[in-house]
Amino acid sequence: MTDATGTEVTIEERPNRVTTINPSAAQTMWEIGGRSQVVGLTQYASYLDGAESRTNVSASFGVNVERVVSTNPDLVIAPNASAGDVAPLRQAGLTVYHLPAATTIGRLTGNCEGASEANAWMDANVDSVRQVTADAEDRPTALYPLGGGYVAAGNTFVTSLIELAGAENVAARNHTKYPQLSDEVILQLDPAVLFVTENTATIATTEPYASTTAGETNSTVAVQVRNINQPAPRSVVSFAHNATAQLYPDRYDADSYVPRSAVTKTSEPTPADHTPSTDQSTTDASGPGFTAVAALVALLALVCTQQFRRRRL
Repeated sequence: MTDATGTEVTIEERPNRVTTINPSAAQTMWEIGGRSQVVGLTQYASYLDGAESRTNVSASFGVNVERVVSTNPDLVIAPNASAGDVAPLRQAGLTVYHLPAATTIGRLTGNCEGASEANAWMDANVDSVRQVTADAEDRPTALYPLGGGYVAAGNTFVTSLIELAGAENVAARNHTKYPQLSDEVILQLDPAVLFVTENTATIATTEPYASTTAGETNSTVAVQVRNINQPAPRSVVSFAHNATAQLYPDRYDADSYVPRSAVTKTSEPTPADHTPSTDQSTTDASGPGFTAVAALVALLALVCTQQFRRRRL
């Protein structure tokens, strides 16, 4: 397999020791049945059950290379990592797979069946949430402020989630990624709703947000920061249901949640050289936010193979 840096990474057998340097990868390992393989993770994955028994490889900023090396991993999974994080790990002789999002983990770690099951569970819940707002008119305009004028805009996982929940991210109209906007621009965007987390709970009372429609009407959707920021199975499902319930309380029903026991894993394969795009927003006919989130939740379970080979350096 060729990773996001163009490096060919092949593995001879199922890795017994896996270190993750991004919380989305750790969460994915937990959800696809690979938690026993994980020996190292970052501080942002500490919420996972049993995480305290794994080595914390975080540094004050990024990851600590020495701590990663000390876990003696067969494989280091690095979704959304910077080149500055990946290069030192490879220089230390570690097998590192850098991917733009946590989509190939099932195949890399030999957890194809678990990834397939997680895929089916998420797909069922994404579809269920879409049905709640399928015929909703006048979808509320929304904004996810990060502080300091920074916001989540177009071509992001965040915007895909916001759209899935039945809102429109107004920052995505003319901006992409995570731009820093002036007070004047934020006031012009005038969102009707603000998405807030435990880290930004009071931001609606501060300027310029207090002077937007959302601030003046105290209209916020409270979500956990890990659910809106970490592209992984549990986060997608939790965010989708929580946000939709708050945006559409008269439409949403708790029965919309689909438990794992009610779904069947996907089984039809996709060509192994196809990696779904995950960090983009869409408004095509399949429904707001659906394509990007569906691509995310695929987890590459559909391209899993049981064939592993030695990494060629």
